[in-house]
Amino acid sequence: MIFKGTVRKVGDHIDTDAIIPAVYLVTGDPKILGEKCMAGLDPDWVKQVKPGDILVAGRNFGCGSSREHAPIAILGAGIPVVVGHSFARIFYRNAFNTGLLLFEIGDGICEIQDGDTLEINTETGVITDATSGKTFSCPPIPASMAEIVNAGGLVGYVKSRLGN
Repeated sequence: MIFKGTVRKVGDHIDTDAIIPAVYLVTGDPKILGEKCMAGLDPDWVKQVKPGDILVAGRNFGCGSSREHAPIAILGAGIPVVVGHSFARIFYRNAFNTGLLLFEIGDGICEIQDGDTLEINTETGVITDATSGKTFSCPPIPASMAEIVNAGGLVGYVKSRLGN
């Protein structure tokens, strides 16, 4: 699968409370959560986002509590994929379980600027910054994880395996 979108960049150690503050955890509706995505960082951040944009994050993205609402909020904002330096482990698993793709490229994120256009090939793990012409490589998504994401997350995957 190929994703192409505009970069929306955030810094290091963005925790789940910045991604979706606790006050908004009264729903699991992705659309409503998406309207408040990154409200703990900047209440107007999501107003810049267009469907298909790509979030680029610094070190330890998704640290803090283990709330599943954080990746759901990102998806609800219209962002299908996050490229980061590194991710908090529980956020990493929650992201895939909810259908959000993540790619770790380490210090390569320093070369990607807010507003650049990225193209991501999920099968090869090649990420191209169409604005600068730079290319980054990371491991492709394992087939088992891709199946979960393609089913819309773990719940959809289990339903499909059970024939529901």
